[in-house]
Amino acid sequence: MLAAAQDGGGRQEFSSRCAGCHGADGRGGERGPAILLRGRTDSELRDLIRNGLPSAGMPGFQIPAARLDRLATFVRSLADTRDAEIPSGLKGRRTVDFAGIVNPAAGDWPTYHGLLSGNRHSPLRQIHAGNVARLVPKWIFPITGSQRLQVTPLVVDGIMYVTAPNEAYALDARDGRPIWRYSRSRTKGLAGDAASGINRGAAILGERLFMVTDHAHLIALERTSGRLLWDVEMADHRQNYGATSAPLVVNDLVISGISGGDEGVRGFLAAYRVSTGERVWRFWTVPARGEPLSETWGGKDIEHGCATTWLTGTYDPQTGLLYWTTGNPCPDYNGDERRGDNLYSDSVLALKPGTGELVWHYQFTPHDLHDWDAQQTPMLIDAPFGGRPRKLLVQASRNGFFYVLDRVSGELLLAKPFVQKLTWSSGVGADGRPVILPAAIPSPEGVEACPAVEGATNWMSTAFNPAAGLFYVMALEKCSIYSKRPELWQAGKSYYGGDTKRVRGEPGRKYLRAIEPSTGKIVWELPQKGPANTWGGVLSTDGGVVFFGGDDGAFSAADARNGKLLWSFPANQLWKASPMTYEAEGRQYVAIAAGAAIVAFGL
Repeated sequence: MLAAAQDGGGRQEFSSRCAGCHGADGRGGERGPAILLRGRTDSELRDLIRNGLPSAGMPGFQIPAARLDRLATFVRSLADTRDAEIPSGLKGRRTVDFAGIVNPAAGDWPTYHGLLSGNRHSPLRQIHAGNVARLVPKWIFPITGSQRLQVTPLVVDGIMYVTAPNEAYALDARDGRPIWRYSRSRTKGLAGDAASGINRGAAILGERLFMVTDHAHLIALERTSGRLLWDVEMADHRQNYGATSAPLVVNDLVISGISGGDEGVRGFLAAYRVSTGERVWRFWTVPARGEPLSETWGGKDIEHGCATTWLTGTYDPQTGLLYWTTGNPCPDYNGDERRGDNLYSDSVLALKPGTGELVWHYQFTPHDLHDWDAQQTPMLIDAPFGGRPRKLLVQASRNGFFYVLDRVSGELLLAKPFVQKLTWSSGVGADGRPVILPAAIPSPEGVEACPAVEGATNWMSTAFNPAAGLFYVMALEKCSIYSKRPELWQAGKSYYGGDTKRVRGEPGRKYLRAIEPSTGKIVWELPQKGPANTWGGVLSTDGGVVFFGGDDGAFSAADARNGKLLWSFPANQLWKASPMTYEAEGRQYVAIAAGAAIVAFGL
């Protein structure tokens, strides 16, 4: 290919127009970076050359079509050659079987939450409350062209795997050196979160790495090279579907949800064979008209009910159950054409992972009118409750209540507010249902209700420290004005049925809070300074430290038992990701996605 491009004059075109910035070999020069096509098609490459990237200082070139073709062919040959020379660097590495995910090796972080339980607590203690003040950045890996990353990295056997929208990278976890990358073009014409460029991570099993694409495909990559092994469509993106979050591996299945939770899709969760991508089962979170539970959707909006599954669930090897939470019903703020509880929106589902059979469910917010989806992590902990050991499922929900359920039976054990600004309900009754306060129901004129539309918390991670017996959550004290209006569903558009706005003069405030699960009591809180718009989660370790992305833009650490601030690094970031920790060659690191880069800290 290279010789043909040279003979056709492509090299001459490149030398006169491009080499001065990108170097004669396309590997970067004094004024420009290495050429990375990032999965662009031939047509997109021609458009790039013709139009340039003005925001990045790259001019466009208006040249005749034949010469443009020769230049594009030559640029492609350089990029292909460059990609082929990226070393694998992973041959001979330890294979990750499912037992290694159930009980991770010391220092590994093999799943989105670190543990299948969803509890972001690490046994690592090299970094502890006594020395965390000495923490400094050790390396930074920027992902060019990304915005605010939301990924939680995986680390297995000293190799880190990170994702961005339609991209994956393998890095040396010691220094961030890239080993391989995979990329494909972003999909045009998407709606909602997928269109905004969100990807929260990957899953791993054996020699495969699994991730979703923006247009609702699930793909498997070869872990040693990044080579594509299979690609399956989960849903039609032209019907407003997308995908944004990390899949979950259970035995020989990879399980994934979909996004589109404000765009009027029909939600589902599905499991695929890890070896081939064959779909094994699919569980619909909204019934079809005439099916059981369709009576909980009185009106036409059952056709576009949402209840999507856009955040990663949890799994308990002891009970053999998969736990997955669901999103809000659609339209978000107008329930006139979806009368009833709208099952299974705003719920946690306990499923048999091999078949997708429902064992039990609990609905946090029946007939939700405030976009308070229940996608917050369904964390699994073993702890005393009512004077005896229990297998518990705990969640700090977006609706403002902290819930404790028996994860074997689904019995509700506790529901208690973890924020003060909560006006939509006076509490949760003995029947497990919230007691609704009518004054908070959206109207055409608009009503003030609390929590705010962002929720008392949201998708950012929570954690539980078994030694301290405390659950940690980043909470938001804030209200919104909720309005409703009639709306018709349209492909390519969101389906809110109303809108929200801020309460004038009330900016809101963030708090890092520690909750005792057996009582719901807030043991301590650390008020945040800032505009109350951070989306960073928390991490707990055996070192007695809670790491978090602060509302002031700093990456910080607090004492797990009393909330005392121990360390703060002024990263000046609007956090959109949650931290994790790992060990490489005997050293503990703490890593977080900061803006468009992964940053690793160590002693």
